[in-house]
Amino acid sequence: MNTEFKRLVLVLFLGMLAGCGLITDKSSEGYQNPVLPGDNPNPSVVLIGDTYYASATSNEWSPLFPIYKSDDLNNWKLVSYVFPGGAPDWAQQNFFAPELSYDEKQGKLYVYYTGRDKSNHKITIAVASADSPEGPFTDHGPLMISDNIETIDAFEIRDDNGDLYLIWKEVYFPGKPSVIYAQPITEDRRRVYGQKQELIRNDQEWEEAIVEGPCIFKRDDFFYLFYSAGNCCDIACNYKIGVARSKNLLGPWEKYEANPILSDNETWKCPGTGDVFKQGRNYFFLFHSYKTIGGDYIGREGLLEKIYWTDDDWPYFMFKSKLDSENHRIDYFDDFSKALNPCWQWRATQTLSYATGENGLMLAASTENDLLGNLLAQPVKSMDFEVTATLDLSNSGQDVNGGILLIGATHNGFGAPMAGLGITAGHDLIEVWITSGNEKHIFEAVPADPYGDLIKLRMNVKKGDRLQFSVSDGKKWDVIADSIDASGYVPWGMGFRWGVVSKGETNEFINIQNVELRNY
Repeated sequence: MNTEFKRLVLVLFLGMLAGCGLITDKSSEGYQNPVLPGDNPNPSVVLIGDTYYASATSNEWSPLFPIYKSDDLNNWKLVSYVFPGGAPDWAQQNFFAPELSYDEKQGKLYVYYTGRDKSNHKITIAVASADSPEGPFTDHGPLMISDNIETIDAFEIRDDNGDLYLIWKEVYFPGKPSVIYAQPITEDRRRVYGQKQELIRNDQEWEEAIVEGPCIFKRDDFFYLFYSAGNCCDIACNYKIGVARSKNLLGPWEKYEANPILSDNETWKCPGTGDVFKQGRNYFFLFHSYKTIGGDYIGREGLLEKIYWTDDDWPYFMFKSKLDSENHRIDYFDDFSKALNPCWQWRATQTLSYATGENGLMLAASTENDLLGNLLAQPVKSMDFEVTATLDLSNSGQDVNGGILLIGATHNGFGAPMAGLGITAGHDLIEVWITSGNEKHIFEAVPADPYGDLIKLRMNVKKGDRLQFSVSDGKKWDVIADSIDASGYVPWGMGFRWGVVSKGETNEFINIQNVELRNY
């Protein structure tokens, strides 16, 4: 993606951030979970003045690392992105675990994050900064912690002397211990120095092969280290939160004998990786978790829980959170008459070409994204919903097909190629199809002529993975394909996305006049 386009997208996104709020109603406790509905893994939160700011993992979807804003921890509004124009030049994928850290003395917000380096193909920690939490952000690139290892899950904290440390972990490799380290870092956050110091490793049975996602905070005489352990992200996840404490940042660290302190309840499963903050005399934890039923389809959502304390100063959780049925039901309509709404996402490796205006969206066709085409997508926030789109074929290219789809992956493993199930219309045919592993299979196809140039397409999703596709000329709906099973295409760790697609030669466009999502 060229520099001119990145600059254009930055201007558009900073000017058009209305309409992407995550608005919920307060409970008697002041918040309702999920406070960050939809795919928001590894949330980080920081208080600047009287306002809270949060971010979350982007995985493979640009714009990278959302910046949410809230005055009450319950109603969050998307106000910016760390990288609104897409991936920084040095990185290509695996955009994980942003960590927000505000330096009050400097008046600057730092964001640690993880990406895969194009030059050596290693996952590494990098850092960006901004004078305002709403951006624009300047990328400072990878932190050169080591040439021989991959690093992830950055967190910063000062010791009792005021010295600044970066907390991080090595990417796990089978057969090796999983270790969380501390290492001094310069005040400009550009360079680590000195020796790394081991804090903890996976030496307890419940932790299994991995400890990660460190978060350290100070309360009275102790530093407390929250960490995640187990399997984080696929259908067989068993993630949990443990805690260790120490009177000195560099240890020795004592793990709590009652670990894990946060695990599944009836509504939520696989809790992990987040941030602790203080409000008055109370401490709270913002973290992610899957819904027990259907969470694999939606992804890891942001939850908020109060921390309680034992008589001997160990933290624990009640974790009685239920799901508020209204909290995640966010309907959406877009006629694309203004600049592209920042709710829309695209693949970090995708070359995006589009125009918006009074005729709607003109989305350039392509064969990118493992032959799926040019995509604009949004995270799924419920298991039961309906998407409709109106296409104007008279204003579209002759050899282009466009429509709506559910986006997943070929399997549930890390790094799996993309897959999509959708319905598209062209001048000749309306097709219901699946594209997986660069291969396309057509479930059903009907002639486009009977429906005219102004065609309506519909995708119904039930129970997270049962799909029905229909077409209309504006008078009645004809079901083209029913009961298509999408359960085998759940992507690793991020849930499905729904979106619009344009398939064909790159010099042609599909005209999508509007799109609407309604949750049942």
